[in-house]
Amino acid sequence: MLRDVVVVGASLAGLRAAETLRTQGFEGSITLIGAEPHLPYDRPPLSKKLLAGEWEPERIALRHADEYGGLDLTMRLGVRASALDLDRRRVVLADGEDVPFDGVILATGAAPRRLPQQPELAGLHELRTLDDALALRADLAAGPVRLVVIGAGFIGAEVAATAHQHGAEVTILEALPVPLARALGEQMGLACSAVHGDHGVDLRLGVGVAGFAGTDRVEAVLLADGTRIETDVVVVGVGVAPTTGWIESSGLELRDGVVCDATLCAGPHGVYAAGDLARWPHALLDREVRLEHWSNANEQGAAAAANLLAVERGETPTPFGTIAFFWSDQYEARIQFLGRAEPGDEVRVVHGSVDERRFVALYGRDGRLTAALGLTMPKLLMSYRKLLVAGATWDEALAHAAAVAS
Repeated sequence: MLRDVVVVGASLAGLRAAETLRTQGFEGSITLIGAEPHLPYDRPPLSKKLLAGEWEPERIALRHADEYGGLDLTMRLGVRASALDLDRRRVVLADGEDVPFDGVILATGAAPRRLPQQPELAGLHELRTLDDALALRADLAAGPVRLVVIGAGFIGAEVAATAHQHGAEVTILEALPVPLARALGEQMGLACSAVHGDHGVDLRLGVGVAGFAGTDRVEAVLLADGTRIETDVVVVGVGVAPTTGWIESSGLELRDGVVCDATLCAGPHGVYAAGDLARWPHALLDREVRLEHWSNANEQGAAAAANLLAVERGETPTPFGTIAFFWSDQYEARIQFLGRAEPGDEVRVVHGSVDERRFVALYGRDGRLTAALGLTMPKLLMSYRKLLVAGATWDEALAHAAAVAS
C-alpha cells in the first residue's frame, strides 16, 4: 500500500510531483527533500530578470510560503540526499537521518560542469542556483565590469546579454567553431548567436581555456594559444551533468541520468524519475533522451507522480512523450525551439529573414518534420507544434508554411 511518498529534489519537477499527488487524491504523507535552503523557485529568471536586479527572489517563488499548507508536505530543505537504499526503502540524508518511503520520485536535477583544475577564486562563478545568481549579481553591480563568459550555450549567452545590457564589457569564449550547434545545428547556431555581434559583444569561437590568473580574486583568463584576457568577473557555463552521485550505490541503471522506461519508472516498483535527471525512451522522437528544459521538468514531475498513483490503483500508466520545447531571451530577441535537431537535418527558413533577426526555420529528416525554430516570431513558431505532435511529413509542413505566408 502506498502510504509514504518521498520526492527528492525541491525544484520545479519535484514540486509539480507533490502537487499532482495531492490533486489526484493521495492522502498519505509526502516528504519533499531539497539540498537548497530555499522554497522551490523558478530558475529561468536567474540569468535574466533576477540577475539584472529587476526582480527580487520572492518574485521567482513557484509558490508563496503561505500556499504550502494545502499540500500538507513535510519539508526537509537545506539537506542533501546522500544515498537511496532500495532494500530498506529509505532515502538517506547527509545529516544521518533516514526517510522511509513506499514510493519515491527522484528529481535532483543537474549541476554545472567545471573546467579541469578550475580554481576557487573570488569573481569566478557558475550559475545554477539562486545563491549563485545573487553572488554574480553583486559582482556585476560593483561598478564598471569586464566579464568573460566561458561557454556560448543558452545560459552563458543569457548571462552575457543581461550583463552587457547593464553596462558590462563582455567577452564570450566558445570552444566549438559554431555556438549552439548541438541544440540548433550549425546553420541556425550561427544565425542565433549573431545577435551578440549586433550588440557589440566580443564572441570568440574555437578557443580553448588553459587556466586563470589571480591569487585571491580572478584577474585574467588564459587561453590555450597564449592570449591573456584581463577581467573582473568570469562565468563558467560549459553545460551541466545530472546529479546522480548520491544514487550510485542504489543499483539503479545510470547512464547520463537515471534510465527509466517510457512511463518514467526507474525499474524497481514505486521508483520514478523526472526532470533533468531522467533518461527515457521517447516514442515521438523514437530514441532515448534526457532533456534539460523547463517545460520538460514541469510536465514530467506531474507525469511521474500520476503514473506512480496509477500503478498503485492497478491502472495502466501512461508513456511520457511530450514535444520538447525550450526558449531563451537574449537582448530583444526570443529564441524558441520545438522538437529535436540532429546532424544532417534539412533546414529551411519559411518565414521572415535571418538577416532581419526575425524568422521561423523548419528541420526535416527522412521526409518528416522533426523540429521548428523561431527567432522573435512566437505565434508563428507555435503553430508548428500540432504538426510535430501529429508526425507531419516534410511536405505537409512546407504546405502549412505556404498557407500561413499567403
